Amino acid sequence: MHEDFERCYRALQSRDQRFDGWFVTAVTSTGVYCRPSCPARTPRPSNVRFFAEVAAAQAAGFRACLRCRPDAAPGSPEWRWRTDVAARAMRLIADGVVDREGVDGLAGRLGYSRRQLQRVLVAEVGTGPLALARAQRAQTARLLLQTTALAVAEVAFAAGFESVRQFNDTVRAVFAMTPTELRRRGGRPERRQEVAAAGTGEEWGQEVHLRLACRRPFAGRALVDFLALRAVGGVEEVDGATYRRSLALPHGPAVVELEPEEGAVRVRLRLADLRDLAAAVSGCRRLLDLDADPVAVDEALGTDRLLGPLVEATPGRRLPSTVDGAELAVRGVLGQQVSLAGARTLTARVVAAAGTPLPAPVGRLTHLFPSPEQLLALHERRPGAFAVPAARARTLVELCGALASGRVVVGPGTDPAELDEALGSLPGIGPWTVAYVKLRGLGHPDVFLPTDLGVRRALDCLGLPSDPSGAATVAERWRPWRSYALVHLWAHQPTARRTDRERSAA
Repeated sequence: MHEDFERCYRALQSRDQRFDGWFVTAVTSTGVYCRPSCPARTPRPSNVRFFAEVAAAQAAGFRACLRCRPDAAPGSPEWRWRTDVAARAMRLIADGVVDREGVDGLAGRLGYSRRQLQRVLVAEVGTGPLALARAQRAQTARLLLQTTALAVAEVAFAAGFESVRQFNDTVRAVFAMTPTELRRRGGRPERRQEVAAAGTGEEWGQEVHLRLACRRPFAGRALVDFLALRAVGGVEEVDGATYRRSLALPHGPAVVELEPEEGAVRVRLRLADLRDLAAAVSGCRRLLDLDADPVAVDEALGTDRLLGPLVEATPGRRLPSTVDGAELAVRGVLGQQVSLAGARTLTARVVAAAGTPLPAPVGRLTHLFPSPEQLLALHERRPGAFAVPAARARTLVELCGALASGRVVVGPGTDPAELDEALGSLPGIGPWTVAYVKLRGLGHPDVFLPTDLGVRRALDCLGLPSDPSGAATVAERWRPWRSYALVHLWAHQPTARRTDRERSAA
């Protein structure tokens, strides 16, 4: 259970939405667990237990409130920024590693034994990896039941359950109703999407529509603008306030469409295999930083005399991350020492030459971003295909080899210190690239790039020291949220020409 009872109970009494995802409230008199912001009458303290995770409440025998749907709340921000084993394990479980590789696979990725990992997670969140994965499967099942026309048996296997019986038992335990009743009790009929048959004409895959919650304030349009400036043709496109991209998921290709709205993001997914739903949702949440605590970030940065006005102008600005760490690392190297426009053009050519085509184009999306193995094969066939200076081509080959072999891993379970060492040991990769990959590849909240041209121009505009040493000194006062300060600075270069503005991060 959550240790700080008094603080949690005060949050419960206030029904403050900012605490949704930080913990859940279990009520012993009803057997139900809720979000802190649930509109139901506040229970007596003697009838309340607080749990750090939904899975822990489920393991204790409580079922989800169907009014506030605590399983659909934003995730706890601490799993986003913490770098200890428990936090890395939570991110990997959210990414579906237990369903694909089992608990032994999860433990192996973290360098722990199965028993050690069990002890760590029970101590931190009150339950082990199997229960955490089970809670995620239940959430995936609810989404599929309420947003698709799939048969119940198809939902069971798509959500990762090994049998229909296991699926039925879990749904009854978590929601206190059968899958059919849950579907009937769920979303409005017009929200349900008919399943398109795979491979029929221009249509392929199966569609799922959902809404991803996040904490307010939420600068969604600023997120789309950031991604639009870096969108690579064939893989990404932006249409107004909507961002689309292709995804290479464990069981096949996918395309996602993301449209920010007030306090949430509307999502339309086309999946070749519905078993990839959880991984796709996890990737989208990382990409858009939806589990951040914007109030904590804005309160810390907003007190700065010069940075404060930027925070006030765009409250809730997020740190855009990535859906694929290896892709981000490759793009970071391809974009070294060129403008963003040049990096987009260069990367689009590489995608067209090495990427796997989608079963059929979706809008202007035609390919998946090539894997490190595909990039190595392209270099073998056409040594000059990267169209970059020879030294950088060698760096790309070294990086792709390290990514393909597992010597470098950029993902939700990566230890930032290990990434620093692994990337820094590769020839041609300097401090800027290492920091940039950590910034966006891991979504690390406290990274700064004092040598970045866009940052230096923004600091000039604010009347702050812009030389690398002076910039690094100034940024010390923005800890532990320097990454968010960096994103504010990238967006604030009013006196710079656009071509120069684009010479910041790739």
